[in-house]
Amino acid sequence: MSVETIIADIEKLNVLELVELTKTLQEKWGVSAAPVAAAAGPVAVAEAAPAAAPVEEQTEFDAILSEVGPNKINVIKVVREITGLGLKEAKAVVDEAPSPIKEGVSKEEAEKIAEKMSEVGAKVTIK
Repeated sequence: MSVETIIADIEKLNVLELVELTKTLQEKWGVSAAPVAAAAGPVAVAEAAPAAAPVEEQTEFDAILSEVGPNKINVIKVVREITGLGLKEAKAVVDEAPSPIKEGVSKEEAEKIAEKMSEVGAKVTIK
């Protein structure tokens, strides 16, 4: 038997069978459960990771001002309109670019922000 065959067989086991295997190995070789559980852990994670990855979908986005462009005053006005910040705070956002305009918004709202900012010559990155 090769190591790969053994691993393939272990991957086929359900949780109850894995618990039984760890108990049997503990008794047979006199080892503690922690090292055996740690060895079995990556197998379980490897099986779960591919299934979980496609299910997750990003629902919150950040609109980040990446470039101000030539119309700094107009960009400040739009930042104030979008965020409701005062003049000083909006100016700080523009001066500190790249900086977030809004965080944790829907994709549609982030795209609207990017569109408004592009109308005044600024560039927004959506993350």
